[in-house]
Amino acid sequence: MTSRSFAEQKLVERDPARVVAFSDAVIAIAVTLLVLEIRPPHDTAHLLDGLAALWPSYLAYVMTFMLIGQVWANHHVMFDHIRHADRMVLFLNTVLLMDIAFLPFTASVLAESFRDSRGERVAVVLQGLAFALAAALFNVLWWWARHGRRLLARNLDSAGVTAIGRRFQLALAWLGAGTALGALVPALGGAVIAAFNVYYWLPIPGEIGSHHRTTQINEDAAPESDAEPL
Repeated sequence: MTSRSFAEQKLVERDPARVVAFSDAVIAIAVTLLVLEIRPPHDTAHLLDGLAALWPSYLAYVMTFMLIGQVWANHHVMFDHIRHADRMVLFLNTVLLMDIAFLPFTASVLAESFRDSRGERVAVVLQGLAFALAAALFNVLWWWARHGRRLLARNLDSAGVTAIGRRFQLALAWLGAGTALGALVPALGGAVIAAFNVYYWLPIPGEIGSHHRTTQINEDAAPESDAEPL
């Protein structure tokens, strides 16, 4: 018996289901808090004008909600293939959730800066850095999980592992570029960060494990045994 197989036998696997459930709860709270940052206008005599003046809050809300949605979607993609959550995974995921919980504040700062037409550069950079940190944590988490494939499920092939890793790396570069542009031209930097949503809702090649793909193919090809005879 090799030392590797002995170590694998001694490993007590921790089901990541609780990690995912806790993460979903934190993300749900974060997106709920976003709408609380949109304050209704006090001047009801000119309510339409007051509502229109809140456009920076609407923009920050939609942009941040969709970006957090990306975090949620890619978090599921990642943990669909992590079969064991060791201490490092728990720690990195906790830091990731701490960053996500901070995003309603950055969205509020972004809305206030554009409403007052002051501090836009700082606000866009703050928003970009918060999301870039999330992207960096995704990369570290995935690197840790894929290292030696100790923590990954066996149904994900090497091509899928690489494709997911490349998508996470691109996210870090994309958000980093948007943050840097935001320091120069706030509106352009914000647009680049917002455009991140369009591409990142596309599926990652190989993100569904080989077992799931084979099962789906077999189910699609199987005849309907329960169909009523003519």
